[in-house]
Amino acid sequence: MNTLRSEEEIVDHWKGETSKPLVSISCITYNHEAYIEDALIGFLKQETDFPFEIIIHDDASTDQTAEIIRNYEKKYPKIVKPVYQKENQYSQGNRPTQFIKHLRTGKYIAYCEGDDYWISSKKLQLQIEYMENNPECSMCCHSAYKVNSEKKIIGSIRPAKQNSVFRIEDVINGGGGFIATNSRVVRKEYTESLPAYYFTAPVGDFPSQIHMALRGKIYYFDECFSAYRIMVKGSWTERFNFDLNYKRDYYKKIVKTLEEVNKYTNFKYSDVITKAINYRSLNLFLLENGYNNRKKNSVYRSLKLKKKVVLFLKYGLNKKLLKFLLKLKSNGIFYLSK
Repeated sequence: MNTLRSEEEIVDHWKGETSKPLVSISCITYNHEAYIEDALIGFLKQETDFPFEIIIHDDASTDQTAEIIRNYEKKYPKIVKPVYQKENQYSQGNRPTQFIKHLRTGKYIAYCEGDDYWISSKKLQLQIEYMENNPECSMCCHSAYKVNSEKKIIGSIRPAKQNSVFRIEDVINGGGGFIATNSRVVRKEYTESLPAYYFTAPVGDFPSQIHMALRGKIYYFDECFSAYRIMVKGSWTERFNFDLNYKRDYYKKIVKTLEEVNKYTNFKYSDVITKAINYRSLNLFLLENGYNNRKKNSVYRSLKLKKKVVLFLKYGLNKKLLKFLLKLKSNGIFYLSK
């Protein structure tokens, strides 16, 4: 914390009306004692000429996560605004975001979970400047490094090789991992009334991206301003790769979500949605019937070689070998695409 500016120094750079934040940084955390400080430092290093707040929700962590947050809350009482749960809400079927939704007072919301972090002090300034100058932009994002628990770069989330505008078709084709969660800044007004498909989805990223693409344009900066940890203990990526029941349930629910999106949009994007449904249904087929039965599936037979190779790596390898390769991936020895 010694390298960080004081709260007074941060506030001194803000211009105009500083009593109400322009941006609310939304951070969800649980048992992230090894990582949460990186997230907080990344937030507090933001060099902006506008006020921002950090709304952080600790879901009754059983480690020292809450204590670390309290230390920052004491030093930055005007900026760091935590919610400390006494009982874990996620395990009761409650989404943590619902407990901080009413606390986010900014015009914009920037997302970053407690085990991820930002690496550019200019991130928010650049994104907000763009969105302020382009009112048709519903969401702004950027590329992100994929890192392991030791912060070693092992890949990237880079949906385009140049600054771009994404359409709804791009988002549906890309899936939930198309855009890094910790790169997203959205207009809060579009989060206040969410469609039903958002609440029934197994994860929030994908339906949120779809929702924003339906509300306006998504602008992408082709620069890595953040780091996204993968395969760390307790992370979504770890659970998705090693818990087959969870993966099976995920594919079933995401298919239903896409079907709901199709109805919600009056089947305007039926072609691209149907392709997305078919590919996820194929993943479910391989999970339930085994890789050796792949040729019985018409969707598999129609795939290009690249996607067939990805499916082989996911389902065709011996489970112990796959686990070993995923461990190598998390250590940056090679990169295995999802």
